[in-house]
Amino acid sequence: MNVKHDEQGHALPATLATRASGRNRGMALDLSMFEGHAVNRSATERRTATLGGRRSVKKAHQAAWLVNAIRLVDLTTLSGDDTAGKVRRLCAKARRPLADRIVEGLGIADMGLTVGAVCVYPTMVPHAVEALDGSGIPVASVATGFPAGLMPLDLRLREIEWAVAQGADEIDIVITREHVLRQDWQALHNEIRAMREACGEAHMKAILATGDLQTLRNVYAASMVAMQAGADFIKTSTGKEGVNATLPVSLVMIRALRDYGAATGTRIGFKPAGGMKQAKEALGWQILMKEELGRPWLEPDLFRFGASSMLGDIERQLEHHVTGRYAASHRHAAS
Repeated sequence: MNVKHDEQGHALPATLATRASGRNRGMALDLSMFEGHAVNRSATERRTATLGGRRSVKKAHQAAWLVNAIRLVDLTTLSGDDTAGKVRRLCAKARRPLADRIVEGLGIADMGLTVGAVCVYPTMVPHAVEALDGSGIPVASVATGFPAGLMPLDLRLREIEWAVAQGADEIDIVITREHVLRQDWQALHNEIRAMREACGEAHMKAILATGDLQTLRNVYAASMVAMQAGADFIKTSTGKEGVNATLPVSLVMIRALRDYGAATGTRIGFKPAGGMKQAKEALGWQILMKEELGRPWLEPDLFRFGASSMLGDIERQLEHHVTGRYAASHRHAAS
């Protein structure tokens, strides 16, 4: 693998190397960029409902899109029964996401295919760092009192700093939903800005928990404030809400980051997370990203899936493409 380096000669994770000099520096809160911005729910739902019918991909083209989806997966375990052994197994899957027989059948043995990152709780970061050493796969850690975020701010900032000190390359923070519901945008900006500073050189993904935000207008505003505060990625959900990633919500967030990019010249990444289980969903989200933002957002430095069970279905579909039949689930390593 061709690993890039920073100015001090330290190796950069492969998926971050292209953006190391292009971090989102953020800006002061600018209400004019989102206040009064209307979101047409019916039009949003109609736009996303047509994706599958207008952009259907089949056979070799579908296989290529599914292989690319693997590169975009943040392979995740965020369970109360996480152990060092479980994390090591997850990291082994991250290094070799497809069985050798499928890789050979697809003719991609020279591709060096891996997932986009491995995401764990802070205490699991050292185990993931050790297991992924030399792979170029970033280690992401949730922080700031995930998933609710209802902890004193100073403790949330210390959790970020601790995870970064353990070797996390990326931090997935959660916001205080009350700030959005009360439309206290300055408080939200201040909070996220402090978290961004605590991340240091680690990239920050801001989880908006959109299922808790009540309106699409709130989703747009929260997205814009997070980017103004310095988020490198905006992310839909923790995966613990009643409603997680949906295409209409994602479209609103994507339009927000497109508007932010047009205003500032800065590219922001996007991560839908929670509830995604089927390979066809990976196709739908990639099509949405390509149509709305273009080819650069089909790369892991700008787009990730927060999904693990979906990887198993992608592997199953790719084996069907290679062999013409579906394998029993026990033939695929647990993801």
